[in-house]
Amino acid sequence: MNKTINDNTRNLLFDLGGVIMDIRRENCVKALTDLGMEGADEMLGLYCQSGPFLLLEEGKMSAEAFRKEIRSRCTTNPSDDEIDTAFNAFLIGIPTARLRALQELRKHYRIYMLSNTNPIMFDSKIRTEFQKDGYQREDYFDGICVSYEEKCAKPEAQIFANLIKKFDIEPKETVFFDDSQKNLDAAAAFGFQTYLVAPGTEFIEAFK
Repeated sequence: MNKTINDNTRNLLFDLGGVIMDIRRENCVKALTDLGMEGADEMLGLYCQSGPFLLLEEGKMSAEAFRKEIRSRCTTNPSDDEIDTAFNAFLIGIPTARLRALQELRKHYRIYMLSNTNPIMFDSKIRTEFQKDGYQREDYFDGICVSYEEKCAKPEAQIFANLIKKFDIEPKETVFFDDSQKNLDAAAAFGFQTYLVAPGTEFIEAFK
């Protein structure tokens, strides 16, 4: 079934944002700025966050504490729902074709997710986007590893070590798909095969 993927590949490991889910950082920056927040542009990165956004993503700040912190930085005293909606503006959605591609690939490989994400997004828009074709998020994967649960984020080595131990994954038998070269380099140091999903491309192209 594959051309680019090696014959010894048993596992496929996917990043979420920029690989499975379309994202647009600028939408989130604008939404938070519209709430009267200053500094969102500096703290929100495409591949890595800083400030309260990073603390939330690394599981070092609760969703409740995060909302309180964001509210303190806004001039409009936004509600929890308004903050969550603005934060979720980062996420565009998952094309149904990608969900079906994951289903098809799961017939031939074990499928895993490794994502820098946070509980606000993961339990709201991310969850519902995976449900759009009639299935649940967990129906697409043999295992899911997310930064806020692991208390560390890509490209830190620890999150890759956690993943390997958690799912008993053999890196040399695993291809990691990510849109960040730094994350791929970190994975390669553990022996993972890597595939860069560049802007405007699809992960399924690796199998054609």
